[in-house]
Amino acid sequence: MTDDLRARMFRDLQSDDLFAAAHDAALRYADGIDARPVFPDAVALDGLAAFDEPLPEAPGDALAVLRQLDTHGGPATVAQIGGRYFGFVNGGVIPATLAVRWLTDFWDQNTPLYVTSPIAAKLETVTEGWLRELFGLPDSCVAGYVSGSSLSIFCGLAAARYRLLERRGWDVNRAGLDGAPRLRLIASREAHGTVGKAVALLGFGSDNVEWIEADAEGRIDAAAVPELDASTLLVLQAGNVNSGAFDDFATLGARAREAGAWVHVDGAFGLWAAAAARLRHLTRGIELADSWSFDGHKTLNTPYDSGVILCRDRDALVGALHAAGAYITWSEHRDGMLYTPEMSRRGRIFELWAALRYLGRAGVDELVEGLHERARQFADELDAAGFEVLNEVVFNQVLIACGDDAATDATLVAIQRSGECWVGGTRWHGQSAIRVSVCSWATTAADVSRAVAAFVAARAASGG
Repeated sequence: MTDDLRARMFRDLQSDDLFAAAHDAALRYADGIDARPVFPDAVALDGLAAFDEPLPEAPGDALAVLRQLDTHGGPATVAQIGGRYFGFVNGGVIPATLAVRWLTDFWDQNTPLYVTSPIAAKLETVTEGWLRELFGLPDSCVAGYVSGSSLSIFCGLAAARYRLLERRGWDVNRAGLDGAPRLRLIASREAHGTVGKAVALLGFGSDNVEWIEADAEGRIDAAAVPELDASTLLVLQAGNVNSGAFDDFATLGARAREAGAWVHVDGAFGLWAAAAARLRHLTRGIELADSWSFDGHKTLNTPYDSGVILCRDRDALVGALHAAGAYITWSEHRDGMLYTPEMSRRGRIFELWAALRYLGRAGVDELVEGLHERARQFADELDAAGFEVLNEVVFNQVLIACGDDAATDATLVAIQRSGECWVGGTRWHGQSAIRVSVCSWATTAADVSRAVAAFVAARAASGG
């Protein structure tokens, strides 16, 4: 690097103008979040053509880079930090966590080891204890902080594979899978697609999964689950991605403990029900499982990205994910890379810690219960407006139909184009459905009523 470029970058690092401009643009975005279309309009999308340019030949101006992104990128964002985004299970963002992210982005910590970031290691330990306490899980549980449920499910199933094979005298790390004792993997046909992804990545093979039918609400049929044994990995779900339904953890967890089977709970957004007094009954028996995966960026409303794997068997998780190298400096403190597939990783723990530190137990309870209240309001007001509610609203998911598939699909397109709110589509028991996910602390009763009005107008405009 030339001295001129280095000097320029030092000036940028110390530039009040550059970071003040970023600060002003961010606050302007937040101030206008309720006024902008929830999904970008055609003008905003056409504006993305401003990024179709050749790679610059030489270094440019940092302020110009920022302004280009703000001017042409900002309008083309999805307004998911507002109160009327209900597509997918995308949480909003708690302001305190955004402030912490701004600060810690300057720190730019790499967090695999205590020696690379003592503060990250400390907060990973503290947050691990808080999560065990909130969810009522065993003291032996350890946490790995990853990007999201896709990776945390992978970690949980990897730990299960390691331990179940080890019990049968097979070291999968040394011997691989060729010739390994056969393991059984049992899951619901309503399991999330990330389970299938983990199954493929870990070499189980989707054809080898014992798929179990689900009931009308998407819960695994506990009576249909076959006899379990010590070679079995059973995957259960806390929060069906369509209906929000919860599996029977108490019954199946007890059976698994008796048989020596491993239970993994996919709790991407639903595990947080365990932290709300009025919803905790939905997760009764989760403490009987062996591993749990969930996100902070969904129900808890941390910034993206924030996933967690919790595992009661520390040695199994470490054994499945371990790395070695003469240069690695281990410590007597927490070394976070032991519990994740990643080595280099950003300090996502700062935002998760900040969310829990800011909300406290009562605030988490209020946040989670509030999402359920707004989902119930959605269902009640849409039902009163003549829409068909297809599911029992037990948590934050609502499924809606408008009669036949053509009317439902047309209404969905009209809602999405309106800019008033954004919802997604799905298939449920063979029919088209509109899927409403209430995931943001910012969603008010007025936001829900406004969204319902958009449903009504869209149905009328589409002839549904």
